[in-house]
Amino acid sequence: MKFVTVRDLRLKPRELWEKLKAEHEVVLTSNGRPVAILAGVDEDTFEDTVSALRRLRAMRALDRIHRHSIARGLDRVSQARIEAEIRAARAERRR
Repeated sequence: MKFVTVRDLRLKPRELWEKLKAEHEVVLTSNGRPVAILAGVDEDTFEDTVSALRRLRAMRALDRIHRHSIARGLDRVSQARIEAEIRAARAERRR
């Protein structure tokens, strides 16, 4: 995967588009750190690409939540305790 700086994006846009055509994906960097991924799409692949990116973000969020729950020991909560929490939350919402 090729890396392109924000400065190159601004000063050499044609070069960026050529790299994007050849590589299909380019990492945009600022101060040496990745800030974006540019991915080539066309009218036929645009919706599928956006949908795939959204699914990936959701999966990453779920992974973070899962790791956090394991770290807090919440992965060992019983089904009865979960149902009790749900009942309490619903009762609170009704008030």
